Amino acid sequence: MTLKKKMILGLVITLVIAQFFQPEKNQSNFVSIALFLEETQAPKEVKQILKQACFDCHSSATNYPWYNSITPVNYWLNSHIKEGQKHFNVSKWASYSTKKKDHKLEELIEELEEGDMPLASYTWTHSEAQLTEAQVQILVDWANGLRSEYSHTSD
Repeated sequence: MTLKKKMILGLVITLVIAQFFQPEKNQSNFVSIALFLEETQAPKEVKQILKQACFDCHSSATNYPWYNSITPVNYWLNSHIKEGQKHFNVSKWASYSTKKKDHKLEELIEELEEGDMPLASYTWTHSEAQLTEAQVQILVDWANGLRSEYSHTSD
């Protein structure tokens, strides 16, 4: 057997074995989304936009695509989810101080206005998450309204 064939065989075996190792799924807290939506009093249109473009990475209730069963893709997705949650996690919203909520909304507005969210790598496979200018404006207006409310509330 040639070196090239041995390397290919080794790679195939490694990929097959890797399929038995999966990262933990991010599906622990669907209730927390409802709590976030209730506190923020998100209108129906905002709820729909958040569901289609944000909650998979920014909550503890990811709706996984079929290709999440493939290692190493699942690890790549998991790293995106963890990174997204680090910056904005609606599942932890109730634990945030008023000041932190205001700051998270400020960051959300900035990311949306700069076109940095949702990530292009997410919208490649989730075309429904591509936001129109009107949808961005709806989210920005909603977040600005919340910021106004939070700024009038003291910790």
